[in-house]
Amino acid sequence: MTTTAAPPQAEAPARRQVTVAVAAAGISSFALLYAPQPVLPQLAERFHLDPGGASLAVSVATGALAVSVLPIATLSEVIGRRRVILASVVSSVLLGLALPFAPNFPVLLGLRALQGIAIAGFAGVAAAYLAERLGKAGVAAAVGAMIAGNTVGGMLGRLSSGFTADWLGWPGSLGVTAGLALVCALLTVLTLPKSDASPGKAPLSGLRAALSSRVLLAQYSVALLAMGSFVALYNAAGFRLSGEPLDLPPAIASLVFLAYAMGTFTSGYAGRLVARFGRIRSVSAALVITVLGATLTIVDSLICVAVGFVVLTGGFFAAHAVANGWAAAEAPPGARGQVGGLYTLAYYLGSSIGGTVGATVYGHAGWAWLIALVSAWLLLALLISVLAARSRR
Repeated sequence: MTTTAAPPQAEAPARRQVTVAVAAAGISSFALLYAPQPVLPQLAERFHLDPGGASLAVSVATGALAVSVLPIATLSEVIGRRRVILASVVSSVLLGLALPFAPNFPVLLGLRALQGIAIAGFAGVAAAYLAERLGKAGVAAAVGAMIAGNTVGGMLGRLSSGFTADWLGWPGSLGVTAGLALVCALLTVLTLPKSDASPGKAPLSGLRAALSSRVLLAQYSVALLAMGSFVALYNAAGFRLSGEPLDLPPAIASLVFLAYAMGTFTSGYAGRLVARFGRIRSVSAALVITVLGATLTIVDSLICVAVGFVVLTGGFFAAHAVANGWAAAEAPPGARGQVGGLYTLAYYLGSSIGGTVGATVYGHAGWAWLIALVSAWLLLALLISVLAARSRR
């Protein structure tokens, strides 16, 4: 079992250093993870794929992340979380720099799978690292700040690849994103505080505890269903915006990812929402807002689609920040790595399955049926959360 590296009342400069380092790692990781999303139509054209096949460029990476995150999170109990985070950001950037040179789609998918495994080191360990460094009292705000950094990375990665795809092609656009990620990775390497935590001796013993709580299982369900819905919508967004009747060029269509700015705000604000309204009310409201935003995008109006994506993005990231912080706070001291790993496993399993299923539904049945599907997933997540919270009373 790891020991706490810093007391809950860590000094403000130390907290800022931790926040900056982890946020930089999040920007790097999430810029790389979702950089192919805006260029899925170009990949489909280049490699003669349908929307579902092209979406594998995203889903393979998130799927590999999902299946590897729990073993890596468990490994962090043995070798330390800082080492895992640093290895994650460095190796994921190196793989990102190799992506533009992929000669065909199978090689591209292989590199993306390796990149997903690399990113799992940050995604599955960061929340536990923050909980140990800052203590339970500060974890909600710290996780919210981390997720805010993740949304910035997701937005920058998508915008950098989307804006440059027209004149650099998909290889050049992915190279630009890798360059941005490299700068952030270097910042993390230079600033991530050293940990004084002792390696654990029995990392597998916490797995049962991580699976024994209904509240924790509910948070894993929110991660699975909400992330599946979110990625399904964004995977199909490029096709929706560039197809009839909106008919936008790729560079303009990629502006939809500016909606991530709302996610940056709501995830950072999630700690205050929890303090004022409680976790169950906050996550429930966020999921309902996500459904309302998704429903608005059914209207064949560019304004309605844009506003809908802003609303659903804000709602999703608020729900994710509350659920992730809730899981980190609920985790038993000897099972933080396992809880973080299971939450991240559910999150990216949802991304992988939901992203591909959603793109396939869109390709065969259209946007309205995709909205119906993701709305059902989000409302199911809401029901599970409410029932789990009531079971504790």
